[in-house]
Amino acid sequence: PTPLLSCFSNLRTVFLGKKNEVSVSSVPVNRVGFLRKTVVCKESRIGKQPIQVPSNVTITLEGQFLKVKGPLGELSQSYPREVNVEREEPGTLKVKKAMETRRANQMHGLFRTLTDNMVVGVSKGFEKKLQLIGVGYRAMLEGNDLVLNLGFSHPVRMAIPDGIKVKVEDNTRITVSGYDKSAIGQFAASVRRWRPPEPYKGKGVKYADEIVRRKEGKAGKKK
Repeated sequence: PTPLLSCFSNLRTVFLGKKNEVSVSSVPVNRVGFLRKTVVCKESRIGKQPIQVPSNVTITLEGQFLKVKGPLGELSQSYPREVNVEREEPGTLKVKKAMETRRANQMHGLFRTLTDNMVVGVSKGFEKKLQLIGVGYRAMLEGNDLVLNLGFSHPVRMAIPDGIKVKVEDNTRITVSGYDKSAIGQFAASVRRWRPPEPYKGKGVKYADEIVRRKEGKAGKKK
């Protein structure tokens, strides 16, 4: 027979068992299955840290709603069902996960940071500093408005939100302060957005601690 037919005959011998006086031994095969493994989310390194509450701060906790009151102001926060806020001992708050899910692990560290910002904000406060760089760039306060001259055909006038204080020094340095960290950051970012620092001469509005990466301009042609 041809090699192809011989190969086919051998295959039939293996699958059909005893044929042409050739016996095939059966090998027991274990049942194949899938193992289910319970995945436990790791506890957030930030979320598991306790929050120290100063003596001049009053905490009101009602279920998933927290209110913080201090000498600088009052803030409140509503928490999702993935996390819980508890008082462990006098002067200490702790944010804990209410379930073992991926979203709960994400919310754990986030809401612990938000809670700590509330406590620090109403007791000590936050501030953000800006600097104006450029010829003719200046800032001034007119009533409850911040007026900026940034090289446009008209000055930029921005209303200062409630709970935020703005201070201008030497017409080029702006300090934004208050007890709500998110509101301070939002207002400072809105001021910077009018004229972000450009990379060639560094002109614009930048944060005081911001490092602007500079680029080298095109060189003129040699004569």
